[in-house]
Amino acid sequence: MLPVIALVGRPNVGKSTLFNRLTKSRDALVANYAGLTRDRKYGEAEIGGRRMILVDTGGISGGEEGIDAAMAQQSLRAIEEADVVLFLVDCRAGLTAADEMIADQLRSRSKPTFLVANKVDGVNPDIALAPFYELGIGEIFPTTATHGRGVRSLMQRVAEDLPEQVETPQSEEATGIKIAIVGRPNVGKSTLVNRLLGEERVVVYDQPGTTRDSIYINYQRDDKPYTIIDTAGVRRRKNIKESVEKFSIVKTLQAVEDANVVVLVIDAREGLVDQDMHLMGSVIQAGRALVVALNKWDGLEADHREYVKAELERRLRFVDFADIHFISALHGTGVGNLYQSIEAAYQSATDKLSTNHLTRILQWAVSEHQPPLVRGHRIKLRYAHAGGQNPPVIVIHGNQTEEVPAHYVRYLEKTYRKALDLHGTPVKIEFRTGTNPYAGRKQKLTDRQKAKKRRLMKFVKKKK
Repeated sequence: MLPVIALVGRPNVGKSTLFNRLTKSRDALVANYAGLTRDRKYGEAEIGGRRMILVDTGGISGGEEGIDAAMAQQSLRAIEEADVVLFLVDCRAGLTAADEMIADQLRSRSKPTFLVANKVDGVNPDIALAPFYELGIGEIFPTTATHGRGVRSLMQRVAEDLPEQVETPQSEEATGIKIAIVGRPNVGKSTLVNRLLGEERVVVYDQPGTTRDSIYINYQRDDKPYTIIDTAGVRRRKNIKESVEKFSIVKTLQAVEDANVVVLVIDAREGLVDQDMHLMGSVIQAGRALVVALNKWDGLEADHREYVKAELERRLRFVDFADIHFISALHGTGVGNLYQSIEAAYQSATDKLSTNHLTRILQWAVSEHQPPLVRGHRIKLRYAHAGGQNPPVIVIHGNQTEEVPAHYVRYLEKTYRKALDLHGTPVKIEFRTGTNPYAGRKQKLTDRQKAKKRRLMKFVKKKK
């Protein structure tokens, strides 16, 4: 499961700017205004091949009242949830009482902490960093989040301290295919879990947010072991009011990362909404096999059913590899058919692929549709081999591979998915550019070649 890194500090020290730079997004609002961030913002970053969840928090000043007090309390809770804490301070403002208060909180929690001295541009680093050694946090990492100065070295150092694999005791006890049930609140996830298990194993109540944590349950069906993961519902941030619900989002994202197959439950009565699309995007970004289940299908009028199917066909073209089921978790209609798609998706995600077969598919794809020209030279894709499972990773070797356009990558993904008969799983294409073995080497001429070269030079001089 992915480790969690929390960004904490006073207001307006650059936490959201660093968050956007690490996640390569603009999800967190950034402005020269203290207290702009009031809610948790979750994002995913990748440093040196290591993936991690980042949590952007509101500022802590020590004198909060009203909503600011709630913001500060949420930031302290984020520290409890995190595996690593990045403590940001402002070099231009210097050491403040709020910085000392936050440092005391971090020392009492014994969390791995990195002191990040932000906004170091335009100041003398030796003078600006000196006061912050009083905090006793340890090594100080000077950065400028707006320009990226020092960020790479900071995160490389953070990645060294992250454990090789972060697992919960529940996930370590998993015995079979791990199936994560995710979706918005009150779409019937826990009801579906109980129906799959054949017993009232988890609490079901007609109120959003009943499930607070990810629950791992081992069971067998037809002598096959499975592990089902019931997760908390994830809804839009503006609707999240309870603090415990905010941190259950992290648990859900970690459950998606830990699962082999994700079943996304959608309320058929409400249809496909934007939050369903966001969740689907998170599953695909994690590279997990996907099965879509439209719950509460029973009782819908024919016109509404046709409308929902048309919306699915229009908006889910980017996940055309995922099987879609129309079910009723309450009455059990269509639930049994989910297992067939789950098994097919798991098999496709974990199949062993031979280098010979992958290379033949690549050669056929290139012959049907050649890569484009780059500066007058054709991109050459030579051979392919498997690079990983769940999701299937196909590594393609060639020259100028860094110039392969996105549309051609999608073409290769669809070609491999069709040729390998893959169901329910995304395919990840990686490229490797071969090095020139003769680069930097000077050719050594034989005596005969040297004599020929001299004769040629004499001939050229006579012509002139």
